[in-house]
Formats: sequence, structure tokens, C-alpha cells
Amino acid sequence: MTERSSQAARRTTYRHGALKPALIEAGLRLARAGGGPDAIVLRAAARQAGVAPNAAYTYFADRNALVNAVATAALAQMATMMAAEQENLTPSVDPAVAARQRFRSAGVGYLRFARTEPGLFRTAFTSGRDATAMGVPDAAGPTGRSGIELLGDALDELVESGSLPPERRPGAEYLVWSAVHGMAFLAIDGPLRTLPDDQLDAIGERMLDMIDRGI
Repeated sequence: MTERSSQAARRTTYRHGALKPALIEAGLRLARAGGGPDAIVLRAAARQAGVAPNAAYTYFADRNALVNAVATAALAQMATMMAAEQENLTPSVDPAVAARQRFRSAGVGYLRFARTEPGLFRTAFTSGRDATAMGVPDAAGPTGRSGIELLGDALDELVESGSLPPERRPGAEYLVWSAVHGMAFLAIDGPLRTLPDDQLDAIGERMLDMIDRGI
């Protein structure tokens, strides 16, 4: 079967509305393989999905629209990894210890996503997206909570367990996010990118210790 006939065969398999997620999945593959949002091209995504480029414009007005959709999908994958770190915990019977474990594991998941999926991490935070983008429903993982919501939930648990004074809770997620994101950026695009994995792991743990003590 030629490439043209193969693509034609795949086009017939799309039910109504199924092409949009296929294009987003293609965009995720492009971002992953190409190292970030610059690799996302509408024509290339259409080709991977097996449709003519014009078909992609039914769902995305331009390349920026596809990049934004892929960025949201990347945020959802990040939330999935953060939630997985929390779910893999051995829960403590001590509410304060359990709250701190969940709080730290959210940061561990964030850093893990940046280092294992750098192309998707860069895409998730592509220029022009603001803090509200992390909280949209499409940015949520299987738990139904986005990354910023998972962090907020963990901070709320710290308050409920008596580990965080209530007056220090407002806006705390943005302080924590800034610190962890900075570490993630330095690890994949900054001067820390040349360090071995075990050293990066140790630095990440120490940074989370610092945040835990300072929060």
C-alpha cells in the first residue's frame, strides 16, 4: 500500500470529532521528538494523523491554536505524573507526616516530568500562557485535578494537619511553584543540565527540604 493510499485509509477511520484529539496527539509526538513547541507544525501534525493539511484547519485556525492545545495536553500529562507520585506513597497514619509526603511528592512529580519529558515540559509553559492555564479542566490528569490544583490540595492538607499556619496559605502555591519550576528549568535548559542524574536527584531533594522548612 502506498503512503497516499494508507493515509486515505486512515482518513476513513475518523469518526466525527476524532480528528482533533488525533492532531493533538501528533503535536505531542512532534514536541517530544523535537524538544519543544518549535517542532509543532500544523502540516506535519496533519501528515502524522493521515489527513490533508486543510483538514486540520477545521479544528485549529493556525499553528498557535494547535500549540496551545498541545500545551494544555502536556500540562495534563504533567498532572498525571504528579498524581502518580502521590499515589505511590506509603501513607502515614500521622496526618502531618502524610500531608508533608503528599506536598513533597507533588514537587517530585513536577521535577520528574521536566527531566523525563523535556520537550513536553517546554511546550506546557510556552510563551504567552498565564497561571490560569494550569487550572483549566483539559489540563487535569486522571484524578480530575490539574498540577496547580494538586499542589493547592497538598497545601490545604498541610493547613488541616496543623503543619502550615492558615495565614501563610494564601498564594503559597505560587511561591512553591516558582522555586520548583526554577529548579526544573535549570536542570533541563540551564547550567545544571550537565550534572549526573544522581546529583540532580540529591539537589532536588535538598530544594524540597528547603521549601518544606520555609513554607
